[in-house]
Amino acid sequence: MVGKKFAVLLCADDSDYVKKMYGGYFGVFVRMLAEEGETWDLYRVARGEFPVDHEIETYDGFVISGSSKDAHGNDVWICMLLNLLKKLDSMKKKVLGICFGHQILSRALGGKSGRAKTGWDIGIRTVQLSSSSKMLLSLKMPALLSIYEIHRDEVWELPPKAELIAWSDKTGVEMFKYGDHMMGIQGHPEYTKDILLNLIDRLVKLDCITDSQAEELKAKVEAREPDREALKRLCISFLKGGL
Repeated sequence: MVGKKFAVLLCADDSDYVKKMYGGYFGVFVRMLAEEGETWDLYRVARGEFPVDHEIETYDGFVISGSSKDAHGNDVWICMLLNLLKKLDSMKKKVLGICFGHQILSRALGGKSGRAKTGWDIGIRTVQLSSSSKMLLSLKMPALLSIYEIHRDEVWELPPKAELIAWSDKTGVEMFKYGDHMMGIQGHPEYTKDILLNLIDRLVKLDCITDSQAEELKAKVEAREPDREALKRLCISFLKGGL
């Protein structure tokens, strides 16, 4: 039996650090999600690389990465990505959106996103999971999950018919599910601690945060661990199972 086939739609350029340590963000996702016998492909959509129709049909699922761009923007590639996601929805293809991917997925389905009212969320966040979600109940997920976050945009309004499945004291839409084939996660289940610490350093160099803010954030990141295994199980079960 032929193994399943997946693609990462990469919406960011790889940092030098992530290229060196993980082979780029594609490598980070493959490390978390790939299992033996599967095929994983990469499309650098932020550079205009998109799967064509006959390729789309061959995939069992897609993962949309984070990005430094705004999901509410109208760059050419973002508009092309919106069209692709609408097509994937009509084909009922499995799609998992992470951070920017979560926001652009919501937009493609009729939701709204924009700048977070409360500013940047950087570090580790505890999110509350819905007790009424059949998917979460079937996976026996805990009521609370810790996840790495680094974003200044958020989903303002869910798409019609979307199900809110997680929220936090900072962000109203931490996770949502749309039908049985699409799911968005605002945080970064794929990140390791060193990736997040490196990104905090990059935000200092870009003057997004101060040195003192960075030191405080790093101390909090060092003090706690995300629920990596539970998040991995959630992502894999959604993308590859019947959830």
